[in-house]
Amino acid sequence: MSVPKSRILDLLKTQCRIFSTTFNPERLRMGNKILRQRLKGPSVAAYYPARAATFKDLTQAYPEYETWDDDEEDRLENIQV
Repeated sequence: MSVPKSRILDLLKTQCRIFSTTFNPERLRMGNKILRQRLKGPSVAAYYPARAATFKDLTQAYPEYETWDDDEEDRLENIQV
């Protein structure tokens, strides 16, 4: 009572069409399982805290106050030399 292989393949094709899956009779690794998964980027980005303020942000936010940035001063001195 063996069923012909072509009939089984036709059944698999129909099953894949009905359930919206990929027909892969050779059982090749195609990555469909990974591609169907939810993206991890937004949850990983939400895990880390927001970026801390820098001297540049502070000087732009409060231009009336004088701030001292050692790295920027060193850079300017090196440019002048």
